[in-house]
Amino acid sequence: MDVEDRESPLDVASDRCGLLGVQLSTHEGSEEDDPNQETLKDEEPPLSPDLEWLEELYEEDNGDGDLAVVADSGKRRSYAETARMFKLRRNLDQLDCFHRQKEHDVIKAREELKLCRQNIESLVGQRDNLEKEIERQKAADNSVAVFRLRVQHKHLCQKLQSEEELEGHINTDLKQQELELSEVEVELGKFSSLREEVQEEERVFQVLKAQKAATRLQQERKASQNLQLKIQHLRDKQATMLKKEEAECQKKIEEGQASRKIAAKYLKETIKRMHQQEAEKEQKNRELLEKRIQAVKSLKSNIAATQESLRVQQSRAKENAKKKEQQQRQLRESLQAQGINSIKHIYQQKQLEEIKRKQEEFEERQKSKRVEIVSKILQEEQLVKSRQRHQALLLKPSATDKFTSLRRVREKLLYYLVPSPPSATEARATIQLREFSDISSSSSSSSDVEDLEETMHQEVDHQSLAESLAEPEFSGLWDQNYKKLLNENTTLVPTEVKTEEPAMASGKLNIPPVKKVHGKELKGPPFISKPEDILFKDFEVGKMYKKKVILTNVSYITNHCKLLGISAHLKDFISIIFEPPGSLSTGMSCDMQAVFQSMLNEDLEGEVQFASAVGSFSVPIRCTIKKCDLEVDSQIVDFGSHVVGQTISRTLTLTNKGALATLFSLDTSTCLTPETSRVPLPSQVSANTCQETSSQNTTSDNQRSSVSKGTGELQPKQESQELSETLQEEQPVSEASATGPEAIPENCVSTNVDAQMDQSQSDSCDISLGNDRDGKIGPFESIKLEVVFTPSIPGESKLDFHIKFSDLTSKPIRIQVRGVAVSFPICVVQPSIDLKICMFDRLYQESIIVQSRASTALKLTFEVCPEMRKHMEILPKTGFIQAQSTLNAQLKFLPRCSLSKDAKRFFDIDTGVLEVPVTVQVASQVKPVHFTVHAVVTSSDLQFDRTDVDFGYCSIYQSVKSSVRLTNLSLLPQDFGFLGVPEFIEVQPNDGFGTLLPQETLEIDLIFSANKAKEYIFQLSCKSGINRDFLLSCRAVGVRPPLELSHSLVQFGATAVGDRSTAILYLINRQTNPKIKQPIPPVVKDTMAPVAPRLFSFTPPKNTDISITPSAGSLLPGQRCMVQVTFRPRLLDQEIKEEVLRLLHRARLLCEKDLERNRYAEHEVFPVGTTKGKKASVSPKISKVPDGPKTDQLSESPNPADIQPGSQQYEEARVSLLYSFTQRHSEYTVPCFVSDGAPPEEDQQPTWSPFNTLYLKLQCPVVQPPLVVISNNGLNIIDFHQVAVGEKVIKRFVVQNISKESLDLRSSVLDIHGPFSLLNALRCIRPGEKHTLALAFSPSLGKKEYCETLEVHSQKMTLEMTLCGEGVVTAVTSSHPGGLLDFGYVLEKESTSQVLKLQNRSAVAVGFRVLLASLSPSEPQGGADKVAVLLASYINSQVQPTVGTQNYSGLSVFSVVPIEGSIAPGQSQDITVTFQPDHPSVNYSDILTIELTNKSKVCMMDLKGAASSNNMYLYGGDLLTVPVESLLPPLITSQPQLTAESEVIEKPIMPVLVTLRARCSTGAITPAVRELQVGCIHSTQPSKKSVEFHWDNVGSLQQQGFSVEPSKGTVEAGHKRTITVTWTPQSGYKPYEVVQTCVTLTLKGDETNVYRVTLMALVSTTAD
Repeated sequence: MDVEDRESPLDVASDRCGLLGVQLSTHEGSEEDDPNQETLKDEEPPLSPDLEWLEELYEEDNGDGDLAVVADSGKRRSYAETARMFKLRRNLDQLDCFHRQKEHDVIKAREELKLCRQNIESLVGQRDNLEKEIERQKAADNSVAVFRLRVQHKHLCQKLQSEEELEGHINTDLKQQELELSEVEVELGKFSSLREEVQEEERVFQVLKAQKAATRLQQERKASQNLQLKIQHLRDKQATMLKKEEAECQKKIEEGQASRKIAAKYLKETIKRMHQQEAEKEQKNRELLEKRIQAVKSLKSNIAATQESLRVQQSRAKENAKKKEQQQRQLRESLQAQGINSIKHIYQQKQLEEIKRKQEEFEERQKSKRVEIVSKILQEEQLVKSRQRHQALLLKPSATDKFTSLRRVREKLLYYLVPSPPSATEARATIQLREFSDISSSSSSSSDVEDLEETMHQEVDHQSLAESLAEPEFSGLWDQNYKKLLNENTTLVPTEVKTEEPAMASGKLNIPPVKKVHGKELKGPPFISKPEDILFKDFEVGKMYKKKVILTNVSYITNHCKLLGISAHLKDFISIIFEPPGSLSTGMSCDMQAVFQSMLNEDLEGEVQFASAVGSFSVPIRCTIKKCDLEVDSQIVDFGSHVVGQTISRTLTLTNKGALATLFSLDTSTCLTPETSRVPLPSQVSANTCQETSSQNTTSDNQRSSVSKGTGELQPKQESQELSETLQEEQPVSEASATGPEAIPENCVSTNVDAQMDQSQSDSCDISLGNDRDGKIGPFESIKLEVVFTPSIPGESKLDFHIKFSDLTSKPIRIQVRGVAVSFPICVVQPSIDLKICMFDRLYQESIIVQSRASTALKLTFEVCPEMRKHMEILPKTGFIQAQSTLNAQLKFLPRCSLSKDAKRFFDIDTGVLEVPVTVQVASQVKPVHFTVHAVVTSSDLQFDRTDVDFGYCSIYQSVKSSVRLTNLSLLPQDFGFLGVPEFIEVQPNDGFGTLLPQETLEIDLIFSANKAKEYIFQLSCKSGINRDFLLSCRAVGVRPPLELSHSLVQFGATAVGDRSTAILYLINRQTNPKIKQPIPPVVKDTMAPVAPRLFSFTPPKNTDISITPSAGSLLPGQRCMVQVTFRPRLLDQEIKEEVLRLLHRARLLCEKDLERNRYAEHEVFPVGTTKGKKASVSPKISKVPDGPKTDQLSESPNPADIQPGSQQYEEARVSLLYSFTQRHSEYTVPCFVSDGAPPEEDQQPTWSPFNTLYLKLQCPVVQPPLVVISNNGLNIIDFHQVAVGEKVIKRFVVQNISKESLDLRSSVLDIHGPFSLLNALRCIRPGEKHTLALAFSPSLGKKEYCETLEVHSQKMTLEMTLCGEGVVTAVTSSHPGGLLDFGYVLEKESTSQVLKLQNRSAVAVGFRVLLASLSPSEPQGGADKVAVLLASYINSQVQPTVGTQNYSGLSVFSVVPIEGSIAPGQSQDITVTFQPDHPSVNYSDILTIELTNKSKVCMMDLKGAASSNNMYLYGGDLLTVPVESLLPPLITSQPQLTAESEVIEKPIMPVLVTLRARCSTGAITPAVRELQVGCIHSTQPSKKSVEFHWDNVGSLQQQGFSVEPSKGTVEAGHKRTITVTWTPQSGYKPYEVVQTCVTLTLKGDETNVYRVTLMALVSTTAD
C-alpha cells in the first residue's frame, strides 16, 4: 500500500498507532480481567465496510460454519473475533509499510547528502584553481582575464554557499527522518507478541478454510454426479423422441415427393405458358423501345440541324449588323464632310424604314387574311359541288337557288378581296403553294415524322368521330362526299395544268354518278380502257417497262379525250405518251403508251387522269414488285390408325406462285415468336440483303423527301394522309431496318443450333420430317416435303410445325399432322426399367408390371439372355395373367465383378452402362414383348495416388506436411473417414472426414509432428461409407536439431505499404552437457558431431519484403541469439510498370473517344445530306482538326524495360497503385540452415545437414497506406544537395490522408545538434486533407554528408522520410585585401568610382550583401565613435570617426552597386563603389563590409574621400580642428583647414601648422622632415586648368634652419606634387627651445588661395 497517496507519513503513523494502541489495550485488559472481556464483547464496535463480507459469510453458515469453530478448545468462535484478526493484520501491514517508507526516505536523504557533499568538494577545488589562475593573471597584468575570472569566482562562491545551505537543510531532514524511523522501530518492537498471535490465528483460519473447501468440494461432486445421471436420462429420452420424429419426417418426405411429382407436371405447364407470355411481352417492349430510339434519333438530328441553322443565322445577323454599322459610319462621315447634320439625317432615315416596315407587315397581314378567306370560300364551293353531284336525283329548287345566291355572294366577295381575280385553278394552286411553304418553313426538317404522325392520328380521330355522328336532316359542309374525299388516298397533280383548264377533283370522284345524253342514262366513265388497269407486275429496279393502252369512246355522243396528268407520287417514275386524237365517235378508240422505270423497290398505285366533253375520268395504274406467293396443297395431314412398328409417309407440295425466290425451313417449335417466324439466312446472303435493304430504304427516303419538296401545291391534310399511308406501307420494312446496322445482322445471321434442336425434337416424336427440312424455292416452283409416321408407342401422335420463309412479307404456314398408334394386348407398363447407378457386389431389386388388355387369361414367360443369368434374375420365371389385370414380377440384380467378361455385348467397360434386353413370351402371341433394363454399374473403390508416405526426417520442433490424393472411382458419392489416427499425426481437412463426389479427387494433408527423436512406422485406415477399409502406410524419423527457435510462426499485423513491422525472436542452442546425446535413428548416428558451436544461416526468399538480422552467425552451447525479422511491404517494380502501361492505354482510349466524339459532333453540326451551297463548302475546313500529334504520341506503347524508376510516368503509376491498393496477404517460409558440427577452418566450407534445418513461417498482411506523400513525385527522400556552411535551406513536402479516418500526426525527434530541423507543428488531418511539413537544413561543417531519418507517426502507420544533404565551405575572395580605400579629392557635386571583384571558388552558389556603416541601423551617426575624437587624447592624432561627414541632401556620400546578389560556382561579381559629395569637406569617411549569407565577412574597408569647391588643394600638416562637422550649412563662408574658395584679396588667409621634431641620440641630431602635397583635381569640365604654387620669403626660413623644396612649381590636372620641408638645428641651438616662423604659400588655379604656413620645430630625445 502506498501511504503517500493518502496522507502525510507522520499523520498516518500517529493515527494508525493510536488506533492500534486502543485495540491492544483492549486486548490486554481482556486477558487480565474476565468480566471486562464480556463487557467488551457485548459492546463491540460495528464492522468497517470492507469487512461486511465476513458477516455475510457467517450468516450463510447459519451458525454451523467452519469459521466459528475454535481449533483448541472446541468453543464457538464469533465473527467479531475473526474480524478483529483481520483488523490487526491490516494495521500491522500498514505499520510495516510505514516502516519501509521511512527506511526509504532515510536512504534517499543519505544519498542526497552524499551527492551534495561531493558537489561541495568539487566546487571548493574549482574555487582554489580559480584563485590560483587569478593570481597568475595578475602577475601577467592581464586585467581583462582577471576581471572575467573574478566574475567566475564570484559566481562559484555563490554556488558553493547555496550548496552548503542545501547540505545543512538535508542534514536536518535526515536527522528528523532517522528519529521517526527509530520511533517506528520501537513501535514494531512493542507489537512483536501481538504479531505472533495474529500469525497463529491466521494459521488456524487457513486450516478451517481448507476444511470447508474440502466439504464443499465433496458436495459439488455429489451434485455433479446427480446432474450427469439426469442428463443421461434426458439424452435417452431425446434419442427416443428423435427416432420418432425421423420416422414421421421420412413419411412426410415420401408424401411430399409424391405430391411434388404431381405438382411438377402442372408447374411445368404453367412455367411454359408464363415463358410464352414473357416472350410476347418482351417482344412488344423491344418493338416499343426501337420506336422510341428512332424517335429520339430523329429528334436529335432535328435539334442539331436547328442549332446549326440558328448558328448560321446568328453569324449572318452579326455580319449584317457589322455591315450596317460600317455603312452608317461611312454615311455619317460623308454627311459630316458635306456639312449635313448626320444624327438628324440618320434618325429620319430610321423613321422612314420603320414606317415602311410597318406598312409591309400590314400588307402581309392583309394578304394572309385574304388568302384564308379565299381558301375557305373555295373549300365551301368544292363541298357544294360534291353535294350537288350526290344529290342530282333529288332536285330541290329552293336549295339550288339558295346555293346559287350564296355562290354569287362569294364571287362578289372574291372580287372585292382580289383586285384582279385569278382563275379558280390559279387561286387554288397559289393557296396550296403558300400553305405548303408555310408548313415546310415552320418545320426544321422534312423528316420530322413525329409531328406528322400526331396530325394524322388527330385527323383519323376526328374522322371517326364525324362518321359516328348521326346523319343530319339536310346536307351541308359535312357532306358525305367530303368524308369520301378525306378517306381517299389520292392527290392532285398541279403540274402541267394550264390556267384555262377547269379545276378537277381527285380520282374517280369527279365522275358524275348519273348523266343523261340524248335521253339515255350514261353510267360509268365515258371512255373505257383495255386493259382496264395498267399493271406493271414483278418489275425490277432500274429497268424500263412499256405498256400500250387502248381508250374507246362508250358514250352516246361524239367525244374528245384530253390528258390531264398522273398522280403526283408517280410523276418521277411513269411517263405517258399520248397524242390527243381529236373528236371520236361512239365506238372509236385511241392509243396511249405508259413508260415505267422505277428507282424504288416498292409497290406504287395511282391513276392517269383525262378530261372529256362529258366529264373527267381516270385509268388506274398499279406497279408491283417481285413478291413471294407461297401456299401448300394441304395444311392438315391425317395418317389415320396404324399398328406399332409400321412406317407411313405423306407428301406435301409447297408452291411459290410469285416471282421472288426465298429460303424456307421447317420449324417444329410449339411457340412461334416474331423472331423465329423468319428463316435465318446464311451469313453471306444476309449481309448482302441487309446492305441492299438499307440502301433501298435510304434511296426511298431521299426520293420521298425530294418528291415532297417538289409537290409544293399539295394541301396540308392531303400531304399528312399521303405520309401516313406511306408510313403504313413501309412499316414492315422500317421495323426491320429501324434498329440500324447493329440490329439487322441479328435478324440476318443463321443459327444451326435452332435447326439441330428442332431436329432433335422432331426425331423424338413418332411423326418426323423428311430430309428436306430447309432449302430455297425459286419463282414459280414447287417442292415436295415428306412427313413420316413411325408409331412406336400406342396412342395418338401429334406434330405441329411451321414453314418459315426468309421473305419478310411472307407469313409462316402452319401444318398439323395427326396419327394414331395401336398396340398389342400384352404390354409392360415400364418398357424401360432404369436401375440408376449400381455398385458391384450389391443387390438391387425392382418390380416389373405386365398389363393385359385381352379378354382371356394368358401365360407369360420371362427370358433373360444367358450372359446375364449370373447377375440378373426375374421371379417368377413363368406366370399367368388374368383378363384385364396386371402381373407383378420381381427383378433381382446383383452385378458381379466378372460382368465385363460375361456380358461384353451389353456392358460398356469405359462408361459402365449396362443395357439388357428382356423378352416376355406370350403363349398366344407370335411377337414377343420386349423391355429393357438399364443400369450404370460402377465400383465402390477409393484409391490413393500412392500406397506409401515417407515424411522423411522431421524435427521435434517442426511439423512436416505431406499431401496424398484420394480419388472416388465410383459414380456415386461416398463418405469416408480416417479412424484410429495416432496423436502425432493430423489429417486435414475436416479432421479426415468428408464426402467424395463421383470421380472427385480430394487432396488430403497429412501433418506429422514428432514427439520424440525416434523412427515412426504406422498405417492410416480410411473407411468408406459401405464399411470398406483402405490402408495407407506411413514412415517418418523424428530428430532433435541442435538449435531451437523461440517462435516458429510470426504473424505480423496489418502493415501499410511504405511502413515496416518488426518481430523479435530468439535462436537458442540448448546443448549444455556433452555427455547427453539425442536419441537418433541408426541412419544418422554417424553424422552426429560432439557438442560444439553451431553455425546458422537464414535464407529468406529473393525479391521479397522480408529482412532478417542477423542472417548468419555462430552459437555456443547454452547461448541464445536475438533475431530481428523486419517486414517492409513495397510495390514491385513490375507492378508499377504494368500500371504505367495500363494508364497509357487508358489515356489512349480516352483520346480516341474524344476524337471520335469531336468527329461525331462535327458530323452532326455539318451533316453531309443537309448541307447546301456555302454550308457544304465550310464543313471540310472545320473538319480538319490537327489531332495527329496526340494520336501519334499515344499510338505506340513504351517498352516496360524503357520505363525508368523515378520518371514522371513511373511515379504517377506508383501513386495510382497506392490510391487503389487493396488488402492482400502473403505467407513465407524461411529456412534456417544449421551446421553439423564445429565451425571449419577458414579454407573449408561448413557442412549443412538437412535434418537440422529449422523453418520460420511468416504471415504478412499488407493494407493500403493511410498517409502518402503527394509532393516530390511521391518520393520519401528529401535531398537538399549541397548547401553552404552557415546557410539555411527550407524544403517542404506534402502528405495526404487517403484513409476514411482522421489521423493524429506526430513526428520523431531529430538530432538537436544536427543540421536538420522541423519548422512547423503536426496536427490532426481529416480524410482527404493535406498537411505541409517544412524542413530546414543548416550545415555547420563543410565537406561532410549528412543523413537523417524523420518518422511521421499516425495510428496505423509510420511514414519514414530520409533527409540528406551536404555541407560545403564557401570560398569567396575579393580583389581588394581590405583596409583603406581612398578616393582622394573630388570636386563637389562630381563623382568617382572604384570597382571591386568578388570571385566564388566554391562548388555552390553563394549569396552576398554589402553593408555601409552609415546605413547600418545599429551604428547611428553622432554615436560613441565621435566622442573619442573630441577627447583631449586624440587632439594630435590622425584618428577619424567610423562615419564621417555626410551630404547635406541626406543621401549617403558613398553608394554601392549591387547591394546584394548571388555568385554562381566559379563565377565572379563586380561591385562598384561610388564617391559623390555635395559640399566641400575633407572628413568624408565610411566603412564598407562585404558579408555572405552565412554571416561570414569577406573583407572590410575604410572608405575615405575629400571634396573641394575648386580644382586645387593642399594636403598635409597638423590637425587644427576636430573631424566632426554639422550637417547644417554654415551661415558664413566656412574656412576649411586646407582649402579656400574666395579670391586672394577677399578671402582670409588659411592657417596651416607644420610641426617638425628632430631626434637627438648619442649626441647626434637627426634633421626633421615633413611633407606637404599640392594637387590639381581632374574634372570633366574643359575650362579647368593646371595649378601653380610658390613660397614667399624663402630666405628668412633658411636663416632659422628651414628649407623648402621646391619653392614653386606647377601641377597638372589629375596629378599632385610633394613639397618637402626640412629643419636642421643651427649652431647655438638651445635644447628644449621651440623654433617658430611663419611663411606664405600661394596656390593659383581657377582661383587663388593663400595659406599662412606656421613652421614649428623642436628637438626631442624620445621616439614618436
